[in-house]
Amino acid sequence: MTATGSGGVRTLDRDFSADSGRVVDLVFRTVGERTSDLALSLAIRHIRPRRVHVVENVRPFPRALERMLAIDHDGASHVVYVDADCLILEDLRPFLDANGLAYVDTYVQDRFRGRIHCGVHITRTDLVRRMRRVRMPYGTSHAAVVRPEAYCRNEARRGLQLDVQLKGFYILHDHFQYFADIFAKYALRELRSRGELSRLRLESAMQRWDGSSDFTVARAAVHHSRRSLALGATPRQYEAYVHALPRTAQRETATMGLPVRPDLTMEQVQRAIAADPALARPRPRPKVFVLGFPGTGIRSVVDALHELGFDLPHHPFDHGTLAAVRRGDASFPLLRHYDGLAGVLPLVFLAQLDAGHPGARFILTVRAKETWLSTLRRRGTPGCPPDAPPREHAVHREVTDLLQDAVLSSTDTGPEGLSRAYDEQVARVRAHFARRPQDLLVLDVGGGEGWAELASFLDAVHYPHQPSSLSAPD
Repeated sequence: MTATGSGGVRTLDRDFSADSGRVVDLVFRTVGERTSDLALSLAIRHIRPRRVHVVENVRPFPRALERMLAIDHDGASHVVYVDADCLILEDLRPFLDANGLAYVDTYVQDRFRGRIHCGVHITRTDLVRRMRRVRMPYGTSHAAVVRPEAYCRNEARRGLQLDVQLKGFYILHDHFQYFADIFAKYALRELRSRGELSRLRLESAMQRWDGSSDFTVARAAVHHSRRSLALGATPRQYEAYVHALPRTAQRETATMGLPVRPDLTMEQVQRAIAADPALARPRPRPKVFVLGFPGTGIRSVVDALHELGFDLPHHPFDHGTLAAVRRGDASFPLLRHYDGLAGVLPLVFLAQLDAGHPGARFILTVRAKETWLSTLRRRGTPGCPPDAPPREHAVHREVTDLLQDAVLSSTDTGPEGLSRAYDEQVARVRAHFARRPQDLLVLDVGGGEGWAELASFLDAVHYPHQPSSLSAPD
């Protein structure tokens, strides 16, 4: 154990790595959660890391972040950061070996909020190095105080990856925890949920909480945070409250007459899963393909699909995609790991994807043409991030050129050529589904369509905290 002001970091004296594939390190963070020992064992089994670094009882958050970023990952491709409240119940290795992105955040099955993304963070080592250089504004930023790791990562990611890729796995999060840990987590959760949408999300989740002990403690923590810190509290006041939370949680839960929870075993987890269908492995979903041009609301639809349980790649331009585009087929390796594709790529390969994925659902994004053309003139089309590795620039450029050649009927990339291409592609998609209209949803995000249409088309639950329409396409 390396000494610090509180807690430390130890490295396990063993190489757990797979015989082949990417070199991946595991950083496991624990402050003594009830699930810690089991979570570490499951993480090692399902990640098979080269090295395992355990960050134990390092507080407060800024110190833990500093210690994590100081770990040497020389020779590793990626680092998987895992919190001790995460029970990883599926093999992540196939995805880790295929994934080259700078950052992937994982969806988990959370005890209190359902399907959320948190707890397991797949991070390329060049992004880790960039995170070390970020100057954290703890005294002036609420976000830096309550989400230091996320704040640091987002600052470092700028220029390296356009946005966060999200991917669901079979991971149970925040189940089976000690009551004091639940209290500390949900007092902090309330602080993180003071924006309008995040507050609605939290309140929507709380409406589903019953009177069991876990939810009673979480509800008390939310009320405690709201009483203790006014909405106008300063970052320094936030910092003091968060720093005291472990002691506060112990004190508050000691007065609630709660039972003492024993050590957790895998047998207990398995019995809980068998007794509660909500804890079971998610059922296979049909593939979903979002067809459309940039500026027609594709990103808004992909974000909504994540909420409904369908994870599509935001960055499909990898070497496997390029190889498939060169061959002119639709055998995209990404479809082994994701629930579909979005954008011009599936638009070009519509017939092959439809034939290769029986039961798939297709969504065509449309927009008033003059508004769409105006958006393209103002915004352009998304390019490769400026700081991405040269190989990513080369792949992105070639895939973009090949797809552009496929959708444009001429070399005219001005308004007339784009207008003609738009009409031709929309007509082609409609004609393809003329005899199967039930398999196609035409969605005008800019015209106000969104959640209700998507949920009905995919037989999914419409989340009550969401507005009826999706966000504007531009």
